[in-house]
Amino acid sequence: MQKIAILMAVFGLLGGMLKAQEKPNIIYIYADDLGYGELGPYGQKIIKTPHLDKMAKEGMKFTQHYTSTPVCAPARAMLLTGKHGGQSYIRGNYEMGGFKDEEEGGQMPLPEGTYTLAHMLKNVGYTTGITGKWGLGMHFTSGNPNKHGFDYAYGYLDQKQAHNYYPTHLWENGKWDSLDNKAMNVHVRLQEHEATDAAFNQFKGKENAIDKMTEKALAFIKDNKEGPFFLYVPYTLPHVGLQAPDRWIDHYRAVFKDEKPYLGTQGYNPQKYPLATYAAMISFLDEQVGLLMQELKQLGLDKNTIVMFSSDNGPIFNGGVRADVFESTAGYRGLKMDVFEGGIRVPFIARWPQHIPAGQTTELPSVQYDLMATLAELTGGKINQTDGTSFLPTLLGKPGEQHAREFMYFEYPEKGGQIAIRVQDWKGVKIGVKQNKEVPWQLFDLKNDPKESRDVAKQHPEIIQKLDAILAREHQNAHIKEWEFINNKMPE
Repeated sequence: MQKIAILMAVFGLLGGMLKAQEKPNIIYIYADDLGYGELGPYGQKIIKTPHLDKMAKEGMKFTQHYTSTPVCAPARAMLLTGKHGGQSYIRGNYEMGGFKDEEEGGQMPLPEGTYTLAHMLKNVGYTTGITGKWGLGMHFTSGNPNKHGFDYAYGYLDQKQAHNYYPTHLWENGKWDSLDNKAMNVHVRLQEHEATDAAFNQFKGKENAIDKMTEKALAFIKDNKEGPFFLYVPYTLPHVGLQAPDRWIDHYRAVFKDEKPYLGTQGYNPQKYPLATYAAMISFLDEQVGLLMQELKQLGLDKNTIVMFSSDNGPIFNGGVRADVFESTAGYRGLKMDVFEGGIRVPFIARWPQHIPAGQTTELPSVQYDLMATLAELTGGKINQTDGTSFLPTLLGKPGEQHAREFMYFEYPEKGGQIAIRVQDWKGVKIGVKQNKEVPWQLFDLKNDPKESRDVAKQHPEIIQKLDAILAREHQNAHIKEWEFINNKMPE
């Protein structure tokens, strides 16, 4: 009997291993400040993105997908924890240090015990890795990514360091990894008489952080090809500063023949060819996607890997970037740091051969804090109080099985304090809440007015009543006073 019990245990273990191996590998690629309209599949005419174009043709494109909030650190926190802006621990960019290497302090860290997407996937047999920008705490804090479910972590820990694509170092599992670059201050201004080639060239380096991120990502894929693995790739492109390989800048200089140099007057580094460089950064990002897809095919992992691509928020408004030139928001209102559509509606493409129907477009409203629920349904992972709704049925081409959602909630404490709630095609927006907690809702009918140009709040008091009820139910007071702008009293 004892031998039979042992054999049964062994076969049970083998069965579990086989089930783990059958789970798909998951790669989630996250752009930084990439606008909804800056990719070919979303109507971009100037910037070329052939690899993402191909990914969209071979997979599914979402046209009503949202980031969880319109700025870096909290968007990343909500993506990884499945929380919306009224429940998330991290709600804004809260800086803990300075720009110099010796002042590197990161942003407010995730607290110990936070349940993340990486934890969830580890618990069902995944090896987990991140190569890119973390922004949720340094390695010497509770926000260390290795404490939050990631077996392997490489890249920028501090977002401020990520303003420079040629840093002196990146971080690998909490250890300093030196790059062949000299320390530089990228936040400087040039006077017109100082705008020489030598002055602009001082912002170039030898080793680009993007190349290092991709190198480590490819190594992670190869090392874990037996699977299953989860790889989170939050690239810093196209977040300013305006820096890119010369070969890509030269490619776009022919498009922008008479552009004026950017002298650093709106922050970040000066750049002789700002428009060409911004376009170059997005094509450089697209190139990295191509390298990752090529590696999957070479290793025979292509058909058993779901690859997703999105952005953390809408396009930037400073640093020499011209969102108007590229029609970066595809005509939607607002930019980064706005809860209007241009600040929070983002591209989302997903590809998984033979599972996700090729060449499909969906108008399903979805949001990045849905990712945990979606991957939990896909892998059998356990959810821990997520605010999201799984969109797996839609991904798999079964829209009839898609669970309907009541609302999407957005809360952002910076730029005056902003709230947005979407209920079906209705979207309520409050801005300037810090100055006036009784500021009225603006209401937009996204179906007939996607550019949010006509406030119809007075005509629909019943919708305003619903928005008030959702706000009262969903907002949990923030843990620091700088982020609490809705309720008058902080918890004692």
